[in-house]
Amino acid sequence: MVCETFYRAGGLAPVRPLWDPAVLPLSGARTSSVAEREPGRGRAVLASARPRPEDVVVVFSTSGRNPYPVEIAREALARAIPVVAVTSLAASAGATDRSGTRLADHATVVLDTGVPPGDVVHPHGAPRTAAVSTVVGAYLWSALLAELDDLAAERGVRLPVWTSANVAGGDERNADLLARYASRIPELDR
Repeated sequence: MVCETFYRAGGLAPVRPLWDPAVLPLSGARTSSVAEREPGRGRAVLASARPRPEDVVVVFSTSGRNPYPVEIAREALARAIPVVAVTSLAASAGATDRSGTRLADHATVVLDTGVPPGDVVHPHGAPRTAAVSTVVGAYLWSALLAELDDLAAERGVRLPVWTSANVAGGDERNADLLARYASRIPELDR
């Protein structure tokens, strides 16, 4: 879900991705599970980003029970930074408790995806395939962006959003945003 929020057509430009490559399965399937459960990793990721009180931290985790997402949220709140948790309360209730608490317990706002425990929905009654957390998480994120855009328009504000680089003028519009935010978001300048 971090990739859905960062440098994406229609997405907010002032978004800094908080992630650790070891948590991604592309860096190693088994090691990603170990990394997400490793105490201290989430705190380190948040600390290295040095968020400010005027920032908002959005944390995506369907189960919301592993130390990595819980620590990011808990550390942000300890720094008086609002936290939006995109999680499933049902999945969290049915998940193994690996952190002693839930992501939702450390959020200013909880967006409940309603994803069932285990993340799969097919076949009905005995699901074993058709994971839905990514689809639902991406939908909620897009709905949130649409709502923010409407609220901004009501106030006469135009949000700084990325334009697809595959449409006329997209590269030029994005160049202005890159120049504006690259000093605060190092991932934009790599």
